[in-house]
Amino acid sequence: MTISAAASDTPTTRLYYDDSRLARFSATVTHVAEGGRVVYLDRSAFYPTSGGQPHDLGSLADIAVVDVVDEEARIAHHLAEPLGLPAGAMVVGHVDMTRRVDHMQQHTAQHLLSALLADEYGWPTVSVHFGDETSTVDVSGVDGIATDVLERIEQRVNVLALENHAVTVSYEDAAEATGLRKPSDRDGLLRIVTIEGLDRSACGGTHVSHTGEIGAILLRRAERTRGNTRIEFVAGHRAVQRARTDADLLARAARPLSAAPADLPGLVAQQLERVTVLERERKRMQAELAVYEARVLWERTTPDAAGVRRVQHTVSGAVKDAEPLVQALLTMGACVVLVTNEANGGVLFAASAESGVDAGQTLRAALQATGGRGGGSPRVAQGMLIEKNRLPQLWSLLGAP
Repeated sequence: MTISAAASDTPTTRLYYDDSRLARFSATVTHVAEGGRVVYLDRSAFYPTSGGQPHDLGSLADIAVVDVVDEEARIAHHLAEPLGLPAGAMVVGHVDMTRRVDHMQQHTAQHLLSALLADEYGWPTVSVHFGDETSTVDVSGVDGIATDVLERIEQRVNVLALENHAVTVSYEDAAEATGLRKPSDRDGLLRIVTIEGLDRSACGGTHVSHTGEIGAILLRRAERTRGNTRIEFVAGHRAVQRARTDADLLARAARPLSAAPADLPGLVAQQLERVTVLERERKRMQAELAVYEARVLWERTTPDAAGVRRVQHTVSGAVKDAEPLVQALLTMGACVVLVTNEANGGVLFAASAESGVDAGQTLRAALQATGGRGGGSPRVAQGMLIEKNRLPQLWSLLGAP
């Protein structure tokens, strides 16, 4: 069979527009690209990524469909391997309905939630996003949403879902379409999704036929973002899975504490208070230890002719952690202190006011001469040697004995 050049530009009839639950369909291949890995059909039930809704998955001629791309008039089906059939061949497609129904539930829940937020709270939706795990609605006109208000919205949107409003699709001329939630900037024929008595929106997405099919709607949190407020939600089977995951996480967190999940908030607060007390005690003891160690190092170091002690100290951890020790030494009199980590090349250099040394300038110059980088204030500076074997040279430049 010969296909004309114009056939490659044949528009794709979108079967999901009129039947969101169509799982199996047959179609004719109109064009094949990229060695058979991208296929165009005269009609398709596969939803392409658009309007914030992710694409469908499934198979075409028993080959996995890994992506579906909207190219305006046409839909490109990206396959896991070459189709192996020419233009003009007939193929059968299967849509992954588990994924499709999940997207239908999330998308219809978003329409219902947006209608509620606009009608009862005066917060219009400015953008939506449907993710693999959660979805979001961004609304304007509100500076954050308190937890108790979010709970009331959640209760109300679930009541509306349980009222089982019909969800229908119609096609209307853009110039004559009235009562839309948001005016459309498109001309010509619009696809209108209507939730009976609640909402009319121009939308090309897939939806359930009645709001009761959405299932539960869980509003997880609300946060400020870019001048708007973002509400994160999950619906349907995804809400059940999220609730199960949350319950498992709580149970796992409570088990080591031999507590019930409901007791976790109080226990966590008690543990945080205890950690704060212990951290305060640790810092106090660390300061006392630093003073003791500083005294040992001070007495072990002989002053030079100018009366300045040059103290060297090696650590196995971060040189910054030695700052309490360094500060204790600086209070004892004229000294310069060099702390190094021979394993990673870390350097901390400090100088007391009585020493007459500017720690920042001195360390910066020494590191530049030895292939390192760093600097700091006149009293304390920090840096890093790129070539750790040049540490003795750095010591010499800093005046170490």
